[in-house]
Amino acid sequence: MQSEPSDQDLIVRVREARDQEAMAALYDRYARSVYALALSMLREPRAAEDVSQDVFVTFWQRPDRYVAARGTFGPWILRVTRNRAIDVIRRRGREQYTDDEREPDLAERLADSDPAVDDQVWSRMMAREVRGALGELTEIQRQVIELAYFGGMSQSEMAEHLQVPLGTIKTRVRTALHRLAQVMAVETWTDAR
Repeated sequence: MQSEPSDQDLIVRVREARDQEAMAALYDRYARSVYALALSMLREPRAAEDVSQDVFVTFWQRPDRYVAARGTFGPWILRVTRNRAIDVIRRRGREQYTDDEREPDLAERLADSDPAVDDQVWSRMMAREVRGALGELTEIQRQVIELAYFGGMSQSEMAEHLQVPLGTIKTRVRTALHRLAQVMAVETWTDAR
């Protein structure tokens, strides 16, 4: 039986040969985790899909943005996802003021605002998967993930809030993201069989 190529092997193939199969393998490994994180932050399936697509397209276009010396791929792609989702949240906040002042056009008034049933089912499945993965973390790991991703706190804000040195917070976040990526990858691999 042939062993699966490592993330680093796949990344090298994407960088050097623009290997679509290697990119597809990375996507298969991390797409569910990326989507689950985006969905947990944005609480809107279409926005989460857009962020997920943007994360992978950007990596395909600029694979050199990932630097292996700074950490493993799983936590890195989750950080990129988190940053993109925060950008969307901030953009929504800025747009809220201008959107409130304009009259919706006819298409917007007639549009069905309820998500499709399949989107609702998918959202619930992803939420359950993320909750299960968070359950695999230690209390300290879960705490920093919740503060960062659900509370929107920066690492400096977490350090102040928890009265812990910034370096300790950085280590906790890095460790928690690595563990979360491992758990989500195992669940994704098991589900795929």
